[in-house]
Amino acid sequence: MDKKTGVYICTGCSIGDSLEIESLSKVATKEGKVPVCKTHPFLCGPEGVALIKNDIETEGVNTLLIAACSPRVNYDVFEFDSSCIMERVNIREQVIWSQPANDEDTQMMAEDYLRMGLAKVKHIDLPEPYQGENMVKTLLVVGGGLTGMTAALEAAKAGYKAVLVEKSPVLGGWMNGLFKQAPRKAPFTTPEAVDIAELVSQVEANPDVTVYTGAEILEIAGAPGMFDASINQNGSTVKERVGSVVLATGAVPYDPAKLDYLGYGKYENVITSQKMEELASKGKILRPDGKEVQSIAFIQCAGSRDQEHLPYCSATCCVESLKQATYLKEQNPEANVFIFYKDMRASGQYERLYQQVQKDGGIFVRGEINGITEDGEKNLLIEATDVLSGATITTEGVDMVVLANGMVPTTALGEDIAAKADTEEDCKEDAGPKPEIIRKSNLLNLAYRQGPEMPTLKYGYADSHFICFPYETRRTGIYAAGSVRAPMDELSSVEDAAGAALKAIQCMESSAQGVAVHPRVGDMSFPDFAMSRCTQCKRCTVECPFGAINEDDKFNPLPNPTRCRRCGICMGACPERIITFKNYSVPMIGNLIKSIEVPDEDEEKPRILVFACENDAYPALDMAGINRLKYNAWVRVIPLRCLGSLSLVWIADSMSAGIDGIFLLGCKHGDDYQCHFIKGSELAEIRLSKVSETLDRLDLDSDRVRMDQVSITDYDKIPALLDDFAKRLDELGPNPYKGF
Repeated sequence: MDKKTGVYICTGCSIGDSLEIESLSKVATKEGKVPVCKTHPFLCGPEGVALIKNDIETEGVNTLLIAACSPRVNYDVFEFDSSCIMERVNIREQVIWSQPANDEDTQMMAEDYLRMGLAKVKHIDLPEPYQGENMVKTLLVVGGGLTGMTAALEAAKAGYKAVLVEKSPVLGGWMNGLFKQAPRKAPFTTPEAVDIAELVSQVEANPDVTVYTGAEILEIAGAPGMFDASINQNGSTVKERVGSVVLATGAVPYDPAKLDYLGYGKYENVITSQKMEELASKGKILRPDGKEVQSIAFIQCAGSRDQEHLPYCSATCCVESLKQATYLKEQNPEANVFIFYKDMRASGQYERLYQQVQKDGGIFVRGEINGITEDGEKNLLIEATDVLSGATITTEGVDMVVLANGMVPTTALGEDIAAKADTEEDCKEDAGPKPEIIRKSNLLNLAYRQGPEMPTLKYGYADSHFICFPYETRRTGIYAAGSVRAPMDELSSVEDAAGAALKAIQCMESSAQGVAVHPRVGDMSFPDFAMSRCTQCKRCTVECPFGAINEDDKFNPLPNPTRCRRCGICMGACPERIITFKNYSVPMIGNLIKSIEVPDEDEEKPRILVFACENDAYPALDMAGINRLKYNAWVRVIPLRCLGSLSLVWIADSMSAGIDGIFLLGCKHGDDYQCHFIKGSELAEIRLSKVSETLDRLDLDSDRVRMDQVSITDYDKIPALLDDFAKRLDELGPNPYKGF
């Protein structure tokens, strides 16, 4: 497109009182040679917005550069015709609110940011949304239990069609095996009749829900908006085209055979909580050998919160045991009920059930089980150490022991969850990024180069960004819900199902519009591959955290735009720099670097270039400004979509341009990662570890490049980080490439 650029400088929020606006305007008109440059005291107000719109309509301005507040605010105000290119220059939060007013260095910083903005819009092409073929808005739900049926119904209520696949002959899942369910309504003190049959009836009667029982997924190929699912139902294959997928296959009980230390398999009357439901459903509770139960002991965390078995809490066990305690008390109020626990976890309204069991005479012992033995009448004696008093407690023979064994997600079946996910090789500094953990769960059978199932956490749960995007898996368009995503109870699973269904709907709508899903929602750009220069190195395929790139039979990358989350990690990975976005590329950032004015050595004004992740580091810098925290005036910030999009070319370009130091600010990575693109920050750190070769070639000290991990809440640490780096650069002296 033929660009006509308009620069609009806001003088409100103290900008006009802190900067020489006329000098700033000259950068645009004299250096940038823009035909339109205007200032306004309230650019985000109705008059300021009208000024811009008028120039678009009457002056033919189609490229807008707005120098004002952070692009993280007022984004809805500065939303103009989709045929216009629009870029924001942050001279409020990251200039006048973080630097002293009317200072030479503050002015230089603002002018540099304007130059960088001008360089960026000069190289931006207007993105065009990707339009796939035969895109649909049908939701595929895998798993016909409480969570899966709820997700399918919620989608249908929202006006979308759903396909529900359940491997069992009937719907209902785990709930079919319950005698009663935990209370979901006031007064929350009494277990309720299981209502799963009603939900099954609603699903089967809904014309917008297609149900396949006795069925399994043979394969899912394609991408959001155009997944092709092959379903095997009773020996015949059915194909469905769907727009997104909700995985709701739930969890199964931990193998009680591994709990022999608690007497399971050794003593007939040591049973699991699942067996207790079966016994209760028969009427009078009789233990397996036929004797009526007059006393019972529940042992919590049987295998859970145990590094030898399940290291995590399964979330449902305490409430289920409380529920089952009422079974025996209803049958015989004089019966003895013992509950041995590590911590009683009855959150929310379940506290009322906990209190009711206490009132009914339940005896709670916070203790560690030392052992279980059997007397001559097959009664069970439990020895435990009371955690609170340290005393040893031994029960008289109880009729039955119920083990509250934990839950294992179906994504982890057949795996030893207690085994360490990280091998010694993985932990070496030069080992590269940790490999994805993809277990052979045979649930989705994805036709992805990266593997047939989703990457999981080390405990086997579907991996997701647990802070910001809890339903999202690392396969775009596939959402996990219920106890396959995280340990949770029935009520939480219902809420989870609704949330996952809504996210899946958002994905289908975004895919149909040709825009990205989280976290760059609405982004119309997608990667373009200059295949003539591709060397088939596979780095883009391997390093993409989302499986967005397959390969053909000649190992050429095959991008799937609707799987892509627009992070740019593939761009940073490519050694030949063949991957670009219309509004984000290696040459574009290179031009931003070159647009920074680097003072001569004798001016004693070093320059620090900060590559900041737009998801955590950039907002942390904004927060520092909002809180009026002052940081080093040598800093110039370039926001990146993800630190994983970092190209090592930018390091060389910066040093060659005379930049004295480079600071990479990325999201926190590790087991509790906060990186919105999963592995981006980790990949940047690995790439940075190899940059010393480039610096050695330039005869520069490796200390001139540093990386740190920050979250948004670390804004108060930003000034010290930058000042400490500046101090180290002062010790190293100026970059010898200044002036060349």
